[in-house]
Amino acid sequence: MPYAEPFTFLSIRFALALALLFVMAFATGAAWPRPRLAAHSMVAGSLIHGVYLGGVFFAVRHGLNAGVVALIVGLQPILTAIIAAPALGETIRPRHALGLFLGLAGVTLVILPKLGAGGDYHFVNVAPACLSALAISVGTIWQKRFATGIDVRTGTVFQYLGALIPSFALAVLTETMAVKWNGEVVFALAWLTVVLSIGAIFLMMILIREGAVSKVASLMYLTPGVTAVMAYLLFGETLTPIQLGGLLLTGVGVAAAMGRVGTSRAIGRSGH
Repeated sequence: MPYAEPFTFLSIRFALALALLFVMAFATGAAWPRPRLAAHSMVAGSLIHGVYLGGVFFAVRHGLNAGVVALIVGLQPILTAIIAAPALGETIRPRHALGLFLGLAGVTLVILPKLGAGGDYHFVNVAPACLSALAISVGTIWQKRFATGIDVRTGTVFQYLGALIPSFALAVLTETMAVKWNGEVVFALAWLTVVLSIGAIFLMMILIREGAVSKVASLMYLTPGVTAVMAYLLFGETLTPIQLGGLLLTGVGVAAAMGRVGTSRAIGRSGH
């Protein structure tokens, strides 16, 4: 954040991920999708990566408390479950609904100590964070509905192409595109590109293909708690009893949410 503007940094990240995945796809002989599936992957990618990360980075960069951003984005599993019911025909059972709300309550407790750290709560900062939560919810459902019949290697190539186009356009139109290169920027870029943009997203796409999107989304509740533990171990940040209680509650909520989710109609692997 101190060394690069948000859309500039994301554009570099997406471009690197796109290049690495393109080489990987050709080297491993992955099947390339039909134009229609490729277009659906680009739409999903623009939402899951471009709008979601762009909104979060923009909000934090311009002063919104990171804990508040995490809490807003923490609404994503519930939004996904609500949208998935009519869009995918998923039936959310009471146990799953309880798990979603317990997970949200746990996330709130984990983030609670961070909420007093101040921040700028103007509409221009809060709105992008809200848009981020909606974008990743809709993008996850779009991926499940229209783009599951695609090789994950080539599918993510088109996802990052879809994410790169709006990110780069916003960088050109609204930012200086200056980057202060140093070891921290290089390490962050390498980690975010290889471990997250490729490794974690591969796993996410496989989970979306094989299971109910509301169940996959519920796993996102684990992120703030895992982050709090890592910050405690690596950076000496505090881990209060309230946060530990939130971790426990989140774990219970995710366990309940991972119970079987019914579907009122079948969605084929190709999404049609």
